[in-house]
Amino acid sequence: MNKIAVCPGSFDPITNGHLDIITRAAKVFDVLYVAVLNNSSKKSLFDVEERIYLMEQVTKHLPNVRVESASGLLVDYAKEKEADVIVRGLRAISDFEYEMQITSMNRVLDDHIETFFIMTSSQYSFLSSSIVKEVAQYNGNIAELVPPVVHQALLDKLGIQEK
Repeated sequence: MNKIAVCPGSFDPITNGHLDIITRAAKVFDVLYVAVLNNSSKKSLFDVEERIYLMEQVTKHLPNVRVESASGLLVDYAKEKEADVIVRGLRAISDFEYEMQITSMNRVLDDHIETFFIMTSSQYSFLSSSIVKEVAQYNGNIAELVPPVVHQALLDKLGIQEK
């Protein structure tokens, strides 16, 4: 029986921190669904289709990763995919408090689905999509923070000429 997991996120944009968590989770699970979510509380720079395309590009070397969009309750998506694990990345204590609330609610909704937390690698502990977008908007150097295809997409989206 395959171990199937879901790794959700808005991924707007995908950072090297996201890719680190996905790569490490792909080593643990037979199938890993990366669920690209549309977070209505955040203003997205990239639309869902663009984020799916970029995620497919940066995970194409991982044969057991499937990239899809998802909406609605995450536990419903996980059940649809026959996943029994949700993978979440943690950067700091503040992440843990938020993730604990989400995990507790998911357990109320379906206590058969477990949440696995993967601590981010230390070089990405400060990294977030919001920080990357803000630095990029002011033409700051983000080349080391995102995969090359995402870096180019950000420059194109923001109409910035590379330094």
